[in-house]
Amino acid sequence: MKRVIFNQKGGVGKSTIAVNLAAIAASQGKRTLLIDIDPQCNASRYVLGAAAHEALPTLGAYFEQVLSFSMFAQPPGHYVHPTPFENLSIIVSHPELGDLQSKLESRNKIYKLRDLLRELGKEYDEIFVDTPPAYNFFSQSALIAADRCLIPFDCDDFSRQALYSLINNIKEIKADHNGALDIEGIVVNQFQPRALLPQRMVDQLMEEGLPVLGSKLSHSIRIRESHERNLPMIHLDRNHKLSQEYLALYGELNAA
Repeated sequence: MKRVIFNQKGGVGKSTIAVNLAAIAASQGKRTLLIDIDPQCNASRYVLGAAAHEALPTLGAYFEQVLSFSMFAQPPGHYVHPTPFENLSIIVSHPELGDLQSKLESRNKIYKLRDLLRELGKEYDEIFVDTPPAYNFFSQSALIAADRCLIPFDCDDFSRQALYSLINNIKEIKADHNGALDIEGIVVNQFQPRALLPQRMVDQLMEEGLPVLGSKLSHSIRIRESHERNLPMIHLDRNHKLSQEYLALYGELNAA
């Protein structure tokens, strides 16, 4: 199973959701791979902390190899690194990805991430891909490579307006490049059930027939501690409300 977590809007929790779901999958015995394709490297730092800067080679090195077309290319596993968490591995990002984007686009390398994931899929039960907050070469590559897409949504009116074009972009990728791609659901993040606006916005999305998932993620200051200590929520405090919500979300995704 290859899942991409994607939204064109920044600050909606893509990296946090990708890391925490990957950590849960690994904790349940699944051979799990997290791929950070965002030049901001948030998912890489979340899992590895300061060691993320020393984890070589990066995903950038893979794409440089793609551009050089070496006859002695390194195998996919060469770019995978262990993490402090059992069953969880990672391919780290690097800021150089931003500089490589135009070269990769001009050389029409948009299917190369799909090739990488197909090979790595033989070694892992679940793969989670964190994407940049833009509909660009890297997010399109991830959507082409994935089986399913999760869309984080933070109950903001700007997010709602952007949601429609986002869904249309995903449907376009499905129609033109990846017929197997499905929108697995909209993940409501930073949810405040006692506030009227978030609940009304979620109700409106559901009335429009959009695939809002039943498991919602609460607003919690504890997530900042999770980021700071480089510990996904189930490793920081398994009994915390937010940890239980992530477990429920993972269970909902795998119930079908």
